[in-house]
Order: sequence, then C-alpha cells, then structure tokens
Amino acid sequence: MNSPSTRLILVYNAQGGLLNAVKDAVWKVVRPRTYPCSLCALTYGWVSMHGRWRRFLARLPQDKVFHHSDDFAAAFPGLAIPLPAILLATGDAPPQVLVSAGELDALHDLSALIALLAARLEAPDHP
Repeated sequence: MNSPSTRLILVYNAQGGLLNAVKDAVWKVVRPRTYPCSLCALTYGWVSMHGRWRRFLARLPQDKVFHHSDDFAAAFPGLAIPLPAILLATGDAPPQVLVSAGELDALHDLSALIALLAARLEAPDHP
C-alpha cells in the first residue's frame, strides 16, 4: 500500500509576477519594517532565495509547493488564513497550518525559521 504524499505549502503574502517581484525587492530594502511578508523577508534576498533556505528545503522529504497570495486563493478558495503561512497537506486532506503568520512575523532570522520548521516537521502528533 502506498502512503499518502505530503506537501509543504509555502504561501507568501505577496502577489505573483515579475513587476510585483521588482516592487517587493525595492520595498524590502527601502522600508523593510513595513514589508507585509515576513516569509519573503526571511527567505529571500534582493532577487533570489537564500542558499541556506534552498538547501534546507531540498533535504526535507515532503514535496514543496510555493504560492503567492493571489494564486493561493485560486488554488484553495475555501481556505481563508492570515498570510504568510507554511502549511502541511497529506494526500487529499485539506492543508493544515504548520507555521502561522503570527509565528513567522515574530521570527528574527532564517536560523529561527529553520529551527522552528524542523521541530514542527519532526513532531509526529502535529495537527
């Protein structure tokens, strides 16, 4: 019997597209305290994902799915949650919040995010 696949769903509180990416890059530098996506701020530099984060994600056994707020709403129309967020989905079950927006907003650096996510993924009884 095959076990159901698990997916780590990373949802950014930012709109998709090239123009939005440029706007967000400038925003993070010019007014970082007002930037609305702590997940982006922690895991991305000016234009690309931090290498340490990329390597951490690559070592995780779960499939990874990345969404911006606009395409997340289209993919999960009945799931209204504060963004950014990291979710975990198993099989066809609805995804569950693994790291909430409030938790992401409270993190100070990438090391803290990696430690939190690693701890949550190791917990066998996480909802």
